[in-house]
Amino acid sequence: MVTDPIADFLTRVRNAQLAGHRIVEIPASNLKKRITEILYDQGYILKYKFEDDNKQGVIKIALKYDAQSKEPAIRSLERVSRPGLRQYATPAEFKRVKNGLGVAILSTSKGVMTDKQAKVQNVGGEVLCYIY
Repeated sequence: MVTDPIADFLTRVRNAQLAGHRIVEIPASNLKKRITEILYDQGYILKYKFEDDNKQGVIKIALKYDAQSKEPAIRSLERVSRPGLRQYATPAEFKRVKNGLGVAILSTSKGVMTDKQAKVQNVGGEVLCYIY
């Protein structure tokens, strides 16, 4: 049993990139599906697919690498809020990730979204992770 499914999601992606894998499989949940969609929209992954396996389902993610250097598109995946210490922020308190080059993913009352989307909608929430 995993006590922190978001940390498990980030660790699976991080480990797959370090090993040079093209595809990573992750047990699905609605929160993980939304994080995957944000990664795709921001251009950090090539594509994704949700598969139903009569249990909780699986998310298959095709990782993105640079054509010449073979470096992964995601440089860092950093978990911010965790079960032992939740981190919340208002739009005025959002920190810039890598001087505006990265993305913070937040869980808000209006759903899971990036820090830029949350600032536009003027909602705060739990800061799940930083990606750059």
